[in-house]
Amino acid sequence: MATAAPTPTPRLTAPAPRGACPFAPPPAYQQAHREEPISRISLWDGSTVWLVTRHQDVRAVLGDARFSADAVNPGFPFLSAGARELASGKPTFIRMDDPEHARLRRMLTGDFMIKKVEALRPEIQRIAEELLDKMIAGGSSADLVRDFALPLPSLVICLLLGVPYEEHDFFQECSRVLLRRDADPAQVRAAQDSLVDYLAKLTESKRTAPDDGILSRLVARGELTAEEIGSMGRLLLVAGHETTANMTALSVLALLRNPEQLERLREHPELIGGAVEELLRYLTIVHSGLARVATEDVTLGGVELRAGDGVILMLNTANRDEQEFPGGDDLDVSRDARRHLAFGFGVHQCLGQPLARLELQIALSTILRRLPGLRLAASFEELRFRNEMLIYGVHELPVAW
Repeated sequence: MATAAPTPTPRLTAPAPRGACPFAPPPAYQQAHREEPISRISLWDGSTVWLVTRHQDVRAVLGDARFSADAVNPGFPFLSAGARELASGKPTFIRMDDPEHARLRRMLTGDFMIKKVEALRPEIQRIAEELLDKMIAGGSSADLVRDFALPLPSLVICLLLGVPYEEHDFFQECSRVLLRRDADPAQVRAAQDSLVDYLAKLTESKRTAPDDGILSRLVARGELTAEEIGSMGRLLLVAGHETTANMTALSVLALLRNPEQLERLREHPELIGGAVEELLRYLTIVHSGLARVATEDVTLGGVELRAGDGVILMLNTANRDEQEFPGGDDLDVSRDARRHLAFGFGVHQCLGQPLARLELQIALSTILRRLPGLRLAASFEELRFRNEMLIYGVHELPVAW
């Protein structure tokens, strides 16, 4: 039987303080998951929304068309002032509902199908080897983020889109602004406009000098304006390098902190596919959650949600749910973690997940093979984690071998 929504002032706020383990969800969210997996939470602007922490409930919301991803709907929750500005400026299809979402997403699905992505394996492997060649030639230590984890997916997504990699400093700086929780809305607007304008101009140049990239193919379809293609390119460019770069570095760090799991993976390299799924589950780098809003009254997990109620879906607590993943606070590269929600679920499930999986498999297996003596070159306590960013990770990862 459904229960009425509680009226007291929420005791939880977002973002909640982090605990002792930088890989784990904030303790306040873990406690809420144990005691009240659908609870009220206060956001930065004083609004009150629902925090959903249980795997089955998060999955249910993501698969239910009564919960909208469209930020124009009344009650849609924004995790920061910058996030609100980003959604109100030049929205992409991840902030749309069907049928418009499906129409735009279908223009890209062919580029990210498993078979198409698998054909990129030799090229991604070549990039990984060359980055490590350069890193090793530079001495016996390096910053793994700067020298490997960031350039690998950046080079790949530039190749796929048809964007000159020489511009990576520009788009990576724009990305940093767009993904900061504390970014001023004016800064977010400027970064978004700069990146979209750059991509729109690049798109126009493809009309007379086409190539094999995604931007050129979108131009050839003749269905979108240069600015619309620029907006779509911005989404792919930012998501295509930030997520995989941070997952790569954080995965290496998690393995170094769990040496028995690292050795198991070295001894059994055939486990890499499943290990990547487990690392995606264990780390879940979207630590701030996914935002949705109910468009009609819904009963979720025995709790009544009203039309216009905002919802924050905590993927990281869902991915450690003991009902779904027994011993979920532990990293186990032999675990069957395929039901994790790190890529979301439903119609908005991450379009680029086949590419992300392939990049992570290649990156981690190549590092393990070529750097058998890999170790941290700084104390764990000195590392700077990306607590202020919407995509979690480490700012630098000093390593030696």
